[in-house]
Amino acid sequence: MPLELGIWRIDQDFTRINVSSLDQEERLEEFLDKDISIASPNWMVIGRQVNTDYGKYVDLLAIDRDGNLIIIELKKNKTPREVVAQLLDYASWVKELKDEDIAGIYETYVRKYHPEKANISLDESFCKRFNLQEMPEALNESHQLVIVASKLDESTERIVTYLAEEHNVPVNVIFFRVFKDGDREYLGSMWFIDPTMTGPVVPPDEKQPWNGEYYVSFGHEENGRRWEDADKYGFVSGGGGPWYSRTLYLLEVGKRVWVNVPGVGYVGVGEVTGDPVKVDKFTVSREDGQQAPITDVELVGPNILRDKDDEDKSEYLVRVNWLKTFDVDHAIKEKGLFGNRNTVCKPLTKKWQHTVDRLKKRFGVEQALKESTAAGQ
Repeated sequence: MPLELGIWRIDQDFTRINVSSLDQEERLEEFLDKDISIASPNWMVIGRQVNTDYGKYVDLLAIDRDGNLIIIELKKNKTPREVVAQLLDYASWVKELKDEDIAGIYETYVRKYHPEKANISLDESFCKRFNLQEMPEALNESHQLVIVASKLDESTERIVTYLAEEHNVPVNVIFFRVFKDGDREYLGSMWFIDPTMTGPVVPPDEKQPWNGEYYVSFGHEENGRRWEDADKYGFVSGGGGPWYSRTLYLLEVGKRVWVNVPGVGYVGVGEVTGDPVKVDKFTVSREDGQQAPITDVELVGPNILRDKDDEDKSEYLVRVNWLKTFDVDHAIKEKGLFGNRNTVCKPLTKKWQHTVDRLKKRFGVEQALKESTAAGQ
């Protein structure tokens, strides 16, 4: 059961702001369509009231930075059985969608709801939304199911927990509450299961034990960061909001990380040697051998310091001892390698094991890593 969210106005005393449900579910659908980042900054809406092949309608369909689809269903007045059954039914339809189907859904969506964007393709909108040069090569390799509600009954919570934890179904719930303070309204949200700390959903026949190797997505030239700085000063990082920085806390000291620049390729392998710290607390070795805050040294990407005074938006860094790195112009990229936009994850797929095996060869560090692993045991 999620924790209850409360808000108090601070005057001379504390005054609790009243919480209420939205007077109309359609308002919430409008809010999410207008700005889906209130649910996740990693999503982009591509469909609304999407007609399935079974004569039913998906409330909202979104796509994430990796090209995976998100089915968003508002609970409205449905029973627990109805809302969960509908989501699973929609998932059986969504998983078969091809690239051209997704593009067609987007065209229908903008033509009906956002005619001002009717001449902009899905590719253009996607790249602009996520500040990318190109869309992922493969779309809809996975999908997520999201229930939107102001509250859930215990039965639905049990069903969602059972599906997510026991059967690896990618289902979650996001709660929205409206707080009214006089004639002002405030919208609050919280997730039933923390979406930033869960790994990619893996089909049962693809799932295998974690191999002890972490995957790190390093957004070179995103949020001010540059790989040249991470390479020189020994770190991986994430920032721009808790969604991007929180998964850094998955990293364990002594474990290896393989670093991928999305759309470019793999650029480094190293060993984690420290815990996440806010950028202005991170120290580096200067050319004279002395330690200094990273804020005091010359950086290729100084904008990494832009939000250093903001606890949420600040960049957070994890110290890494690099074993082998490449510059971005010589990154390792080939078909079949694992890719994901989560800042950090612990992949459980055969594809990840294949990726690590290939990278050991391509990086030329296979024997060195074997010896390092043996020495650490």
